Parts: sequence; structure tokens; C-alpha cells
Amino acid sequence: MAPPSPATGFRLSAATGTHRGDRAYQQDQVSVIAHPRIAGCVMGIVADGMGGKSGGRKAADQVILTAHQLFERYSPDDESPAELLGQITSEAHLMIKLTAISAEEEPHSTIAGFVITSDRCAHWIHSGDSRIYWFRGARLVKRSMDHSYVQRLVDEGQLSEAEASSHPQSNLLTSCLGTVQDPTSSSERFEGLEVGDSLMCCSDGLWHYFTAQELGSVLYSLPPREAAELLVSKARQRARGGGDNLSLAIVKLESLD
Repeated sequence: MAPPSPATGFRLSAATGTHRGDRAYQQDQVSVIAHPRIAGCVMGIVADGMGGKSGGRKAADQVILTAHQLFERYSPDDESPAELLGQITSEAHLMIKLTAISAEEEPHSTIAGFVITSDRCAHWIHSGDSRIYWFRGARLVKRSMDHSYVQRLVDEGQLSEAEASSHPQSNLLTSCLGTVQDPTSSSERFEGLEVGDSLMCCSDGLWHYFTAQELGSVLYSLPPREAAELLVSKARQRARGGGDNLSLAIVKLESLD
């Protein structure tokens, strides 16, 4: 008898959430994309745009458009998920730079994206301070490390995580898409995803208001749609009228039972 497929026994449940916050314009973009031909293969991606009222939105739009185009053409026989994510990052960066040439704005964007494959592997890439979290139940397994000035200070032992969140230069990035120099991006691969695992990518307008323990508890106890609604609502409440654009994408491995 043939061994069971790695995909047997779980399904992927997903949701996105977004809010303009207290800003005049929405410059975040987010998407969850199911692969059109490969069962059990899905991408979650968020882009936090910067650079004027339309520049930031154009940059974020370009990230999502590039992700859709390349993911729909993605074939595991010809390309690895890591190569796919790297190509999305580099092509979106180039297109944003070309947009800047023809406009007076200086569009930039973060990127935080992950791909879950049918063999229960996860691949992610990010540039900037949009984050990706991997939870097993309510426990944080790993999260991405921001490309930011305050994260560098934390890494050097000059700031604690708590001090970094309230630092006056917490929004200063050391890398993002659309800059003159090619961006720094960080990518990772994980095997052995289990039923009950969740992956979430989100902009700083969301994660700024939660500890990892709070995020894990919500993702564990609620289905993705309800979790997204609760996190957006609670972030808005905690922002007290001073909140940034916020967005998130959640994908959860659930039992077929």
C-alpha cells in the first residue's frame, strides 16, 4: 500500500484584514492567493507602502500585482518557492523604481510574504518592518526580524524589545523596496507544519499593539476570519486615535475532522 499523501488530514483556512487606521489614506495592501493548479499551495503577502498619498499605494499595489502574476505562473517542477519569493521581491523592487522615474513621488514598500506547500513546508521572505509569525497552537515558533534601526539596536543589546516599540525612531527602516540600493531581504524555509499551526504576515500598524503571546492566543482560539476581525478591532482600540494603516493575512492548518 502506498504511503499517505503529506497533504492528507489537513485543510488550509485563510483570511485577511485591513483598516485605514487614523491616516488620511490607505497605503497597505494584503492578499491571500490559492494556487490555481496546485492543491494545498497558498501564498499570503502584505505590503506597507510609503511615499506620499498615492506613491505609497502605488508601491504596495505593485508588490501585490507582482505576487499574483508570478504565483499564478509558478510551477514546482521549474522553480522552488524560495526562488519564487526572491523573484517577486526583486521584480517588485524594480517596478517601483521605474514608477519613481516617471513621477515626482518617491514610492517605497515593505514586503512580507510566505508560501505554504502541499508537503507541509513553509517558505517566507521579507524586507522592511512588516512581519511574519509562525505559531504552533498558541506558542510562537518563530517570527521574522525587522529591517529597522531599532531592531539593529535590539540586536546590539542597546535596547530591549519593549523599549524598541516606543522608541521615537521606531519607524526608520534599514531596508525596503523601491530604494536606490537593492533591498536587503531575509528568507527562511521550515518543514513539518502541523495541524493547528498558523502563519500570519502583517504590517507594523497591527503588530505594534500586540505581544507575540497575545497574537498566538487569538490565532489558536479563533478561526482565521474571526481572529482577523478581533485583531483589527483591538488594534484600533489600542491606537486611541493615532493608528497607522494596518493589514494582516492569516493561513491556518486545520483538521479535516
